Amino acid sequence: MAEADPGVFKDLASVPEIAVADAAALDARLRAADAPFVVRGLVKDWPLVEAGRRSSRDARAYLLRHHRDTAFTVAIGEAGGDGRLFYDAAMAMNFRTLRAKLPDIFERIDAIEGKAGAPPVYLASIDMHQFFTGLYEANHVDLGDRTCLASIWIGTRTRIAAHNDLPNNLACVAAGRRRFTLFPREQFRNLHLGPIDNTPAGRAISMVDFHAPDAQLHPRFPDALAHAQVAELEAGDALYIPAMWWHHVEGLADFNVLVNYWWRETPRWMGSPQDALNHALLAIRDLPADQKQHWRDLFDYYVFNNGDDVTAHIPEEGRSVLAPLTPESADRIRAFLLRNLSQ
Repeated sequence: MAEADPGVFKDLASVPEIAVADAAALDARLRAADAPFVVRGLVKDWPLVEAGRRSSRDARAYLLRHHRDTAFTVAIGEAGGDGRLFYDAAMAMNFRTLRAKLPDIFERIDAIEGKAGAPPVYLASIDMHQFFTGLYEANHVDLGDRTCLASIWIGTRTRIAAHNDLPNNLACVAAGRRRFTLFPREQFRNLHLGPIDNTPAGRAISMVDFHAPDAQLHPRFPDALAHAQVAELEAGDALYIPAMWWHHVEGLADFNVLVNYWWRETPRWMGSPQDALNHALLAIRDLPADQKQHWRDLFDYYVFNNGDDVTAHIPEEGRSVLAPLTPESADRIRAFLLRNLSQ
C-alpha cells in the first residue's frame, strides 16, 4: 500500500492474481471470468512503460512524440483537495474543464509535479487513435477479435469516486501507480449513489469519501466494504474489471498513465440500458403505486423473464420486435422511440 494509507483499505481482500502465457491464454481467462483479476507484468515491455520507469518526464516526452496537434480536454481540480475530483458543496463539479494543447498541459504538470497541495490535472478517457499517432500500435494488448475502445488516462495524484461502466474493461498501468477498490454489481445500494444526470463523467458515482467515510450520512458503506476487493498496480500491471462492477480509482504517484480497453459482449447496435433507465424515471417512477406494479409485471413479462409464453401464440413471421433482435428490428425500435420522444 501507499504511504499513510487511510484505514478503510487495510483489511480488504485482494483481487486474485493470475498468470497468462500468451494472448490465447488471456482470451480464455477473459471469456471465463465473472469477477476481477490482476495480471502482473502483462504490459511491462511497452515502450511507454519503459519510458515511465526512467522518469515521469520521459513518459511525457514519449507521449509528446506521438500526440496529434489538437486540443485535449483536461480537468483542473482544486488546490489542497487531496486530488479528489468530485462535487462541491452546491453539487457542482469541484473542477473546471479546459481545452488545451498537450505540450501546454504537460508544461503545467512539469511546474507542479511533486508539490504538496497542487491542484490535480487529469486527462480522462482520451481516445488513443483520435489524439495520438502510432501510440496504440506501439503499446497495445492483443485482445483477439474483440472490438475495443482504447483510451488513455493521464494525470497527477487523483481520486475518482466509485462508479461503474457498461462495458468490460482491461485497465493497464503504463506509468506511476494506481489503486482500484472494486465492488460487485449488487453493492450499488450500499455505495450511496449520487444523481444519474448531474455526474462528473456520465455515470452515477458513490457519494462516499473513501478516505473519510461518514458513518451517519452513509451508514450502509461498511456492508459494501465487506464485499470489496483492492488491487494496487505498478507500471506494467493490468486489471480486468467485468461490466458494471463498481470501482474507485486512485492515482498514487505524482504522475500516472493508464491505458484501458472497453468492449461489450453484446452487438454494437443494441441500445444502452442506461437510456432505458432514464426513460423509466420519466415515464414510470412517479405513477400511482398500482400502475407501477403493473408496469413492473409487464417488464418482467417482456424483458426480464421473456419466456416462450410471450410469443408462442403469435405466428413466427408476425412476432416483429418480440422475436430475437436483429440490426433491422433494433433500428425499427430506435426510430419508433425517436418519433415518440420528439412529440
